[in-house]
Amino acid sequence: MIEIKNMSKVYEMGGNKLYALDHVSLSIKEKEFVAIVGPSGSGKSTLMNMLGCLDVPTEGEYYLDGIEIGDRSDDQLAEIRNQKIGFIFQRYNLLSNLNVLDNVELPLIYLGVSTEERRKKAIEALKKVGLEDRINSKPSELSGGQQQRVAIARALVADPPVILADEPTGALDSKTGKEVMSILQNLHKNGNTIILITHDMGIAEQAKRIVRIMDGKIIEDRGDDISEVSAAN
Repeated sequence: MIEIKNMSKVYEMGGNKLYALDHVSLSIKEKEFVAIVGPSGSGKSTLMNMLGCLDVPTEGEYYLDGIEIGDRSDDQLAEIRNQKIGFIFQRYNLLSNLNVLDNVELPLIYLGVSTEERRKKAIEALKKVGLEDRINSKPSELSGGQQQRVAIARALVADPPVILADEPTGALDSKTGKEVMSILQNLHKNGNTIILITHDMGIAEQAKRIVRIMDGKIIEDRGDDISEVSAAN
């Protein structure tokens, strides 16, 4: 599903090179549940931007579902994102002037799906997160946990190969965070590929595989069949 080879992201700072990512290589198979974990400044947000086609690397290669990202234009990256990735953000990123159903339908509008089909798919996605009875509510009328569930439904609605969740429990209390993680677990059981970005090892340990990043390098990669790697590698 995802293949990164020797990827670096380099910034010029006062004539010096700063490696936000330093020759990272990573493979993620279809239907995996992977957590990428690291503290602030570790490079995990930069890696997330690369995985989500929100930015392009300075060096290295990135293949997403068989597509080489390379030097794609902004419009091409946007098209790839719409087709291949469902995003879940810490702050939900719902449009306050739209109701729940309209928020969930948005990715399908960009894909040119008909009105009738959009509504059908959006309601199906909302059923998966238990919010089909709130389709006419505005985001302001929902709790934080409910808003995050709407965001999850929006991420699912276009059936993307990859769900990329950036600190999805970061703005929630522990009880609601557990509910959101339970939804992600169920999505994984149903065959979705999940990539979870977090600074919280307790959250990361709920994934099937943990990739730890520090100073722009992967320092550990472990899971059921994954061996640890050191920064020296």
